[in-house]
Amino acid sequence: MKRKAIALLSGGLDSTLAVKMMLDLGIEVEALNFTSPFCTCTGKNAGCKSEAVRVAQEYNIPIKVVHKGLDYLEIVRNPVHGYGKGVNPCVDCRIYLLKKAKEYMLESGADFVFTGEVLGQRPMSQRRDTLRVIERDSGLEGLLLRPLSARHFEPTIPEKEGWVDRSKMLSIEGRSRSVQMQMADDLDVKNYPCPAGGCLLTELSFVPKIKDVFAHSEELNLRDFRLLKTGRHFRIAPQSKAVMGRSEGDNNQLELARQPGEAALTWLDGNTPVAIIIGDHTDDLYRLSARIMLRYTKAEFGAECRIEMRLNDSKQIFSVVNDMAPEAVEKYLVA
Repeated sequence: MKRKAIALLSGGLDSTLAVKMMLDLGIEVEALNFTSPFCTCTGKNAGCKSEAVRVAQEYNIPIKVVHKGLDYLEIVRNPVHGYGKGVNPCVDCRIYLLKKAKEYMLESGADFVFTGEVLGQRPMSQRRDTLRVIERDSGLEGLLLRPLSARHFEPTIPEKEGWVDRSKMLSIEGRSRSVQMQMADDLDVKNYPCPAGGCLLTELSFVPKIKDVFAHSEELNLRDFRLLKTGRHFRIAPQSKAVMGRSEGDNNQLELARQPGEAALTWLDGNTPVAIIIGDHTDDLYRLSARIMLRYTKAEFGAECRIEMRLNDSKQIFSVVNDMAPEAVEKYLVA
């Protein structure tokens, strides 16, 4: 009887090799790929989602892309197992993914779940003790196979029952990818991306933005977290924020992201970032946002400047003086 397994497929080298190993052993494979607002992937045809889809197409296996939702944001806000160097709840994140994988395993009639995890490759979530915790708390004890490092662990149910040949499992350990790269050559695995981090939660420069949203949001909103990758962010009031583009691409993203009831500001007499106002809005906050925005234009300091405000289907023009010194603007910037 042919056995079926669910793969966590990021599209990176390790998960791709794990899929290839299982297919070569005659296992029927379906893949899950997870995305979040904190993926560093950008662009419609870039990043981990498209890599995973490409791998699935190359190996002719079904793939389901799952978007981490509000339940995931709550995990980021209050992780049971704590953070890494940033606000990255890596252990809780793996448990979350594997719980979803278990649900899909049961729904699809699969027999077990496998991943491309390597013992010791990541300092927080791939230690021996942590891997055991993740397996236990995900509810996949005995049914979670890690083919690249399986020989370092006790045999799983798929190995004990002979669904997969344990002698074909590997014993890779540590952060070097040299063994995997040699495997890729041997197995004719091509076009895999270079190994790199892909989560903004690990980047220290991103931490203040995340903490700012958590500190000022009664209800979490996925859009607000997606916006953190775009432009400069200014906390102009406890429940209000101005987001300003750094480039034409940012400006376009902000215009697309703006929701009904949110204003967009531009300077009428020169090149300008787009600024959108999120949250509570008043005339005073619009004027403050415009004065901050002018700091990032070539408007003459002390000059009176015309600002266009677009709100829903209406436009309004008002004037403010470009009078904010850099240090005054810095007080509002979410670093």
